[in-house]
Amino acid sequence: MTSNVANDPTYHPLLRNLQFSPIKQGEDQLVVLWDPSGLSKEKLVLPLNFFFIVQHFDGEHSLPEIGALYLKRFGEFLLPNKVEQLVADLDQKLFLENGRTESARQHAQLAYRQQAARRPMFAGRSYEADGSKLKKQIDGFFTSSEGPDFKPSDNRGKPIKGLVVPTYELKQAGPIYAWGYKELQESQQPDVYVLIGTAHAGLERLFAVTDKDFESPFGVVPVESSILDHLRAGVPEYFEEDLAHESEHAIEFQLPFLQTILEKPFTIVPILVSFSALSLNDQTVRASVDRFLSGLRDAIARSGKTVCLIAAGELAHLGMRYGDSAPPTDFSFHRSMQKDLEMLKYVEDLKPEEFTQYVQKEQDQRRISGFSSIYSVLRVIQAEKGQVLRYDRGIADQYNSTVTYASLSFF
Repeated sequence: MTSNVANDPTYHPLLRNLQFSPIKQGEDQLVVLWDPSGLSKEKLVLPLNFFFIVQHFDGEHSLPEIGALYLKRFGEFLLPNKVEQLVADLDQKLFLENGRTESARQHAQLAYRQQAARRPMFAGRSYEADGSKLKKQIDGFFTSSEGPDFKPSDNRGKPIKGLVVPTYELKQAGPIYAWGYKELQESQQPDVYVLIGTAHAGLERLFAVTDKDFESPFGVVPVESSILDHLRAGVPEYFEEDLAHESEHAIEFQLPFLQTILEKPFTIVPILVSFSALSLNDQTVRASVDRFLSGLRDAIARSGKTVCLIAAGELAHLGMRYGDSAPPTDFSFHRSMQKDLEMLKYVEDLKPEEFTQYVQKEQDQRRISGFSSIYSVLRVIQAEKGQVLRYDRGIADQYNSTVTYASLSFF
């Protein structure tokens, strides 16, 4: 094998960080792939034997090696033209890491940076696009049977320091968001909201900051330039992946709540984050996280602004959609709920390292996707105590795949 062949991405294909979900069509079990970063708008539906093939597109396995594994697994030869067609299809959909995808990424980033503001990508899909209808929708989350009751908060009138809120689909989780935002509505409100949301597509640099104002059906939410200027001066490298904001919903889903309940003008600092509890054992990861969070604390202090830190993220992910071999049972869900609430005790007590150790001890088997946003807020926030307000779950597919989430407040 020549070195040119060894380095050829068509010979050692590398699949991008895609999401997948099992689906059923009649008696057939299939898997659908899509790009959570939004660079590609395509989807690809594969039978299980082809899904086995793409799972080995890791940049390490060659096509002949994958063919040998296929023969061992299924007892039949993998025809080369079938694999070539699959590689070509993935390439056409920008599902592979290669020069074509990198070029598309650079063009997308340039286009994003030329926009006047970050557009509301999920309006009309995940929530109402019309302002008056959206107002009714948001109000309905507060008054629904699952929403917060009308009893005044015990923290009414106190300066709020932070929230943890979901990033799950508003149509399912809206009332749980409302529990957190009711606490904010009744508190002494700050000038700036530092929104730290989960980057579901992942990030190379772990954090991504954007200086774009955010549009919503209620109007434009401006960014807080004083904090962003200090951040850019101190940790400029974390602005390089700003394109991640374009298709990520974590921050966008918070804006209709903020715009509905806040009575005075406000600004935001939009930050996306993606690292796991286990990755903090890597000293390079730990150093990068420490560097950014130190820079954020310093930027907030230098600005002289009062801030509320909001962690937007989910908790456990259970079921086949997330890599488990079988759907969750009632028993496994209730066991996970018990673990979630044990874990959240460390969040309530503002203990980021104990929170980390709890997830590490489990080997992150329940896939706590909001870990990095919650951890980051705990490292920066200056509060006395947190409180779990409400906990719930969403069902993500026909296989009962389950996502858990909660709202917490900090004063």
